[in-house]
Amino acid sequence: MPIHLEVNGRSHSVEVEPNTPLLYVLRNDLQLTGPKFGCGLAQCGACTVLRDGKAIRSCVTPVSAVQGSKVTTLEGLGTLEDPHPIQQAFIDEQAVQCGYCINGMIMTTKAFLDQNPSPSEAEIREALAGNLCRCAAHLRIIRAVQRAAREVRA
Repeated sequence: MPIHLEVNGRSHSVEVEPNTPLLYVLRNDLQLTGPKFGCGLAQCGACTVLRDGKAIRSCVTPVSAVQGSKVTTLEGLGTLEDPHPIQQAFIDEQAVQCGYCINGMIMTTKAFLDQNPSPSEAEIREALAGNLCRCAAHLRIIRAVQRAAREVRA
């Protein structure tokens, strides 16, 4: 039975088992490699995508659970030529080292700033607490979110 999805504003139909993790469908069937497989347990955030504007962990979300929803991946925010202000803020602050966690950081930031466009540093830290980064880029990531908040408000 086909599963019908709307991802990054485009309709897709995939032939997969309904309980297949959304992450696998995004990466393997739709060739969207922004979301990463990190832990497979919804604990690291590398697989974060937006479902109707809310951050979810695609590694534990069955693909059938997002039918009728709008899914946005990192690829749906901006392009190399025209990055989203959040993506540009991460570039400007050099908040990327290895880059593995950045998908989750950016997607979590997008959902967070949509709800709280003027966050305090403490609120930013709390919002990103579920996203793991082993490269110690935390201070640059915080500065990137602060810059993105200013850019999004402007």
